[in-house]
Amino acid sequence: MHHQQMITTSPRGLREDILPFRLYQKAKKLGVWDPRDIDLSQDVQDWAKLTPRQQEGTVRLIAQFQAGEEAVTLDLLPMMMAIARQGRLEEEMYLTTFLFEEAKHTEFFRLVLNALGVRDDLSVYHSSTYRTIFYEILPETMQRLLHDDSPEALADASVVYNMFVEGVLAETGYWSFHNSLAKNGLMPGLMKGIAYLKQDESRHIGYGTFLLQRLVAENPALFDRIQAKLMELAPLAMALNQEGLADDDPSDPLAVDETELMNFSAKQLQLRLEKIARAKDRSLDELYRIPEDQLGVL
Repeated sequence: MHHQQMITTSPRGLREDILPFRLYQKAKKLGVWDPRDIDLSQDVQDWAKLTPRQQEGTVRLIAQFQAGEEAVTLDLLPMMMAIARQGRLEEEMYLTTFLFEEAKHTEFFRLVLNALGVRDDLSVYHSSTYRTIFYEILPETMQRLLHDDSPEALADASVVYNMFVEGVLAETGYWSFHNSLAKNGLMPGLMKGIAYLKQDESRHIGYGTFLLQRLVAENPALFDRIQAKLMELAPLAMALNQEGLADDDPSDPLAVDETELMNFSAKQLQLRLEKIARAKDRSLDELYRIPEDQLGVL
């Protein structure tokens, strides 16, 4: 019979100084916003003024975020279970807030769609590349953790979930919203929610970066695997961007510049690798004590 060891009643107690616990503290203070408190009345007025083509482009991006947030809410549990099995209590405590926030993000985008009166089947906006990422790669990689919590499996999961889906795709989506709607003073409720999302996701990406740095510090050979996985995923980000821009009119004031979009995605990929690579020169203790802002946490 397996006997559970209780950490908090042992001499060890909680490690309150380490990064995962500090992220937990930050999430308690900053992650408690309520999607239903966001006023979408101006968004509804702005929406009515958009052309049908502009509405479709906006709905396409929201639809991809909506399903993406649902997917990451569903697919995070195996990582939580794997971390829990390893007895990393402070990391698990942080991950409980992580899941709560992903659920709120899912709720938020649905509230926006409801306010705009959009109740169609939006899966038509899930392109072949989108389906490959969110219908296949993400769930398959995460569900592997249900029976395999090896360093390799955890590294693959964090690369796909934290570095690629959150650190590249979502960040590129936020950039698109900003350069399309916010730049034109449109849909302030949607943009307010996205500001909250970015703050939450900065903690998620920060944790993923920490996790990968910890794995690399424990096993330096893993860096090559992480780099290869990100490079394998990179073409999917570019293909997804191209699919999203296929029907755009460059003369439309809400259109984003394709070259700038591609450059932004590529920069995010490089940024993720650079931060993970820093683990090569740091001890585990240094990684646990790293300041949040060095990982981009807002």
